[in-house]
Amino acid sequence: MEVQWHSLTVDEVCLKLGSSLRGLSSEEASTRLNKYGFNELRRVRQISALRIFSNQFKSIFILMLIVAALISAAMSMQHGLEELADSVVIMAIVLINAIIGFFQEYKSEKTLEAMQKLTTPKARVLRDGEIKSIEARLLVPGDIIILEEGDRIPADCRLVEAYELKTNEAVLTGESTPVEKTVEPLAQDAPIHERRNMVFMATHVVSGRGRAIVVTTGMRTEFGRIAEQVQTMEVEEPPLKVKLDRFARRVAYLVVALCIAIFGLEAFRGEPLIESFMVAVALAVSAVPEGLPAITTVTLALGARNMAKQNAIVRRLASVETLGSATFICSDKTGTLTKGEMTVRRVYTGSKHIDVTGVGYEPKGSFLLNGAPYTVDEDLKLTLTAGALCSNAELKNVDGKWLIYGDPTEAALITVAAKAGLWKADLESKMPRVREIPFSSERKRMTTVHRSPDGRCIVFMKGAPEVVLQMCSQKLSDGLTLHLTYDDKLEILKVNDEMASSGLRVLALAYKYVEDPYIQDVEYGMVFIGLVGMIDPPRDEAIEAYRVCEKAGIRVAMITGDHKLTAISVAREIGMWKDGSVALTGIDLDKMSDEELEKVVENVTVYARVSPAHKYRIVKALKRRGHVVAMTGDGVNDAPALKLSDIGIAMGITGTDVTKEAADIVLADDNFATIVEAIRSGRVIYDNIRKFIRFLLACNFDELFVITVATLFNLPIPLTPIMLLWINLLTDGPPAVALGVDPPDEDVMERKPRSPKEGIFHGMLLFVIASFMLQAIGTLGSFLISYIIWGDHLNEARTLAFIQATFFELIVIWNCRSERNCFLKVKPWSNKYLLISVLACMAVNAVLPYIGTADILFDLEPLTPQDWALTLGFSSLGFLVLPEVFMKKNSKS
Repeated sequence: MEVQWHSLTVDEVCLKLGSSLRGLSSEEASTRLNKYGFNELRRVRQISALRIFSNQFKSIFILMLIVAALISAAMSMQHGLEELADSVVIMAIVLINAIIGFFQEYKSEKTLEAMQKLTTPKARVLRDGEIKSIEARLLVPGDIIILEEGDRIPADCRLVEAYELKTNEAVLTGESTPVEKTVEPLAQDAPIHERRNMVFMATHVVSGRGRAIVVTTGMRTEFGRIAEQVQTMEVEEPPLKVKLDRFARRVAYLVVALCIAIFGLEAFRGEPLIESFMVAVALAVSAVPEGLPAITTVTLALGARNMAKQNAIVRRLASVETLGSATFICSDKTGTLTKGEMTVRRVYTGSKHIDVTGVGYEPKGSFLLNGAPYTVDEDLKLTLTAGALCSNAELKNVDGKWLIYGDPTEAALITVAAKAGLWKADLESKMPRVREIPFSSERKRMTTVHRSPDGRCIVFMKGAPEVVLQMCSQKLSDGLTLHLTYDDKLEILKVNDEMASSGLRVLALAYKYVEDPYIQDVEYGMVFIGLVGMIDPPRDEAIEAYRVCEKAGIRVAMITGDHKLTAISVAREIGMWKDGSVALTGIDLDKMSDEELEKVVENVTVYARVSPAHKYRIVKALKRRGHVVAMTGDGVNDAPALKLSDIGIAMGITGTDVTKEAADIVLADDNFATIVEAIRSGRVIYDNIRKFIRFLLACNFDELFVITVATLFNLPIPLTPIMLLWINLLTDGPPAVALGVDPPDEDVMERKPRSPKEGIFHGMLLFVIASFMLQAIGTLGSFLISYIIWGDHLNEARTLAFIQATFFELIVIWNCRSERNCFLKVKPWSNKYLLISVLACMAVNAVLPYIGTADILFDLEPLTPQDWALTLGFSSLGFLVLPEVFMKKNSKS
């Protein structure tokens, strides 16, 4: 019989699971993992290697080739080995093409799987009596997990602690209203949506915090029962790939129509039907750039993998393309533009300004008043106690190194209290917490209630000074509780402004005693204790990254919940704040209509004291102004703004699970410089995609033109079907893939962002036309001079045309590496893959006419020095397809 966990007490649940509120040991967890298996739903069936390989034969053109090969093999029974050789060569080319395509797609699949593992959900769990962060899939029944606002619930759990805890269970029950949680046992027949002492897999915490014991995992959870398949990472088709796929199909219709016409003309001239059919099929395969979408996906996937190595984890492949056109970055301040290492430098209590020494989270330092050592008095002690207890972070010494778990701001408060000998664990043992009203971006404050040693309850509050002062009616001064006057508030706000203008982030602290911790007005009538100012210096790399943004034509705005003066001070250090810069607060935004915000949004450098709702409005206004917006976020309420933005960027360290799921990119290091580097990578990837598109388009239509001209003028076909297929396989294949990993142009971050309305083929029409016309002239010229003027044998003339066609493509590719510079200005050895592939293709094609079997398989003849001079002369026309002449260039910033 299934256990009704919601009907049991906490002690009964622990007994049933053989666990305790201290959690499991690592050894026991390992044993249970072997027994219960991984905590994961059955994954979407991964595409097998065999399926990937078989998919290579689904192209209509490949199927036509196979049919042609089979017909040719059948014809060989009547006409001898020549048709059999054709059949063997065609099947060999089909197989080689399938193998190359297989490895490209297989590598792409493996890259996407690796990216998926990087976004594996985490869980904070009690193991061996300590809080540890582990992969959610390693959870087992009996584990104790810690839950906070924004967390995704990793398994079905029975709550053992709940402080103002609410969860969103819409994904399971369809009810969008947050469910308030409790720890009390419920009736056995309570339906799922009424089990308020349970939390369920795939739901998430809306507010509050708590602890819970895992009762079921994986497919045994409620969500696992109704969801046979789930995928944790969205993998959507990149829009670019969709566009290219559509383009390839349109080209295919045109090419097939021309090939049918050529087949009809050849047949009408009396050519053998099988030969005419094979020419038409080979032309179709050669002319249609069916490899564009596949190479695009591979390039995007490899680019995303490289970005992951640089701490930018791509959750949606489509965002890689969008990155290249980003015009505006809206970045959080704390931990992104700044180091995120908070250190309390000053405490204001009563009328005293007390300085604090020490750096980072090591609890070593002293308190100074006017430069002299200061003994901690009762006012300062209460201030520091309030900060330490009204916090959820933890400070631990691990192997001699002080580490924090939780919010850096709260960790700074715990550290400064420890400098005065006030350790959080000791304080909590004397004054255990009985209630918490959590911080939110809208409330801008946090409140906790503790049972004091004398039996009363003491309330502590921390938050934005202007908000906390609104909740206060009294103040503490030299041990006395006095009425808080309007002038007192002005004086406190003046001190706040002075601290903020010197770059300090300021929090206010307050307290009061109550008899009932659950009274409705528990946060009102507080006693103001003091202000705490902490510093979070800008990251050195953020300063340099901002300079790069300026050169790249990318605007940057800082968005923070901090005081306006603090934000401006940090912006000035980074270099963002200049003469004429504009700063707006959340209050300013509330007074503005959407239309008014839209008029000024491009000129705002700093947004201070803003909420997630303000972020949404900012993104909306920027997008209406035509910007491609990248928005950062970490809180659960940031998700709507990230979804609305073109590139949603979540913080990997401080970000909540909900925010990460809404994001396109997750920063593993929460660093602004990583955002800029990701944009740079996006531009490089987009440039490289354009490079191989330009190459394939420039080299895919000349054969069609050559065959059409020859057919119309009743000439022998210059290139046989086998030659056409060989060119498509060898000459167009490896070099095009190598272009996908080409190093960036030196000015990649000195150009204005490309317009999102600009098509992928923008500016390359003249280049493509010039290339295929010069190649067609070269191929026809080589063939006609050899066959008609010199009177060479047909096979020898075809050999010249074949060598010219392959060498021209391997020459023109060097002019495809840049949209601004010819081959002479781009170092050939900077892309070793391209250099190796081109040299290898040239070597293979050069020796092919001298291989004994080539006469049978390709109808090739050895070339004389005169032949080589002619074909290399025509091939060198590829050097004339200059980007400076034939490419429409984007302007620099």
